[in-house]
Amino acid sequence: MAQISTEVPGDERGTLLSFVRAQRAGLRETVEGLSEEQAAGRPSASELSLSGLLKHAAECERNWLYMARQEPNPHQRTMETWSDSFHLTGEETIPSALALWDEVAAQTEAFIAAVPSLDDTFPLPPAPWFPKDAKVSMRWMLLHLVEEFARHTGHADIIRETIDGKKAMG
Repeated sequence: MAQISTEVPGDERGTLLSFVRAQRAGLRETVEGLSEEQAAGRPSASELSLSGLLKHAAECERNWLYMARQEPNPHQRTMETWSDSFHLTGEETIPSALALWDEVAAQTEAFIAAVPSLDDTFPLPPAPWFPKDAKVSMRWMLLHLVEEFARHTGHADIIRETIDGKKAMG
């Protein structure tokens, strides 16, 4: 649940960031107390795992941050490596996925704090799922992150409940 800001009551930027933080926290909480093996498991009909969802969310936020800053993304996935964003590979662990997300989250928060206006826009890259020559605002990006994280937190809640019955709320 998003916390009401006592620092900037009614401030749109702070409110949007608090909802992004709340959704990040909800997804992160689904791996608490699990082993690497449990978090990598796929106990439901889905091919998603909890650790894979963590990694995907961190990479997704990082991708949007690079787009918003209009910088080349040295971590950009290709069609051949896209599936690797949904599971831990090599030496990756839950702590390393969480650390990556902490780093990305701090960068996002600093970037959003520094943009002159949430109305500022950036172009979307050419992709079949984006309209040609489309731009989105910083506000849109934050709302999209809330949507993306909330969707995957729902997935993660079902997976966690399947693993050990733990529910995010209650």
